Formats: sequence, structure tokens, C-alpha cells
Amino acid sequence: MTEFRGPWTGDDVETFLQDARVPIRLATRKPDGALWIVPLWYRFRDGCFECATGANAHLVEFLRANSDVGFDVSTNDIPYRGVRGSGTATLTADEDSTVLRELIDRYLDGTDSALAERLLDDDREEVRILIEPDQIYSWDYTERMSDVS
Repeated sequence: MTEFRGPWTGDDVETFLQDARVPIRLATRKPDGALWIVPLWYRFRDGCFECATGANAHLVEFLRANSDVGFDVSTNDIPYRGVRGSGTATLTADEDSTVLRELIDRYLDGTDSALAERLLDDDREEVRILIEPDQIYSWDYTERMSDVS
């Protein structure tokens, strides 16, 4: 069960994560112990983050060695707000690029672009990354930044 801390309720966190169209910044460890941070598209469903990436991505190798992750989903514009936390990642095949296709719809509003075509190429093998959060910390600087445009 996810532990929520910060000014937002679990429902507030879910609403933010459903509405935000910014990447999740996912932190993991490389085999040598060094930190590795990757921005990925995500969707938040049933209390978990779902991402997709190419099967040959370094991230897949790193997560197979160590499934512990940290994450941040935050706005890029004032007022800054968002969530950060930790959890565990599970990897499975993204059969027929189902997750990737839904992420493309979420972030690109459809598959009618060169980027979408490249990502959905039949030769590309996709991996689904499911992140089950242990802790989610919300933060919101709306009030303190109210006079900043």
C-alpha cells in the first residue's frame, strides 16, 4: 500500500497525475552503483505508473539488475508542484505495443506523426515498466509563488 505524504490527499495526487502531461523522471542504479535518471512518458492507473521503452534500452538492463526506483513528476511552469517518491519496477513485454500506443495518444494526441510512426515500427520490441510506489510525497508551491507570473 502506498504511503502518501505532503499537502495533497491520495485523490489529489491521482488527479494531478492524470492531468499532468510532463514525463516521469525515473531514477535507478547502473550495475556499478552510479545513479541513472531517465525521463519517460507515463500513465497512472490503479495506483501505479505505467511506462514503455525499447527492449534494448540501458534502462531495461539496469532495472533487471535492481528494481528499486525513485521518481519525480513535476510541472515545468510556475507555480511549481508535483510528486516524488520511491517504488519497485516490474518489466514485462509490451505485446503489440499496447502501452506505448496509449502513451502516444496521451502525449501526442494520436499516432499521426513521424515520431509516432518511428516508435511504433514493427521491428521495435517494447517493454512495459510497471512502477508500484511505496511512498509518494506531494509538494505544491502555488501559494508561495502566487505573486510570480
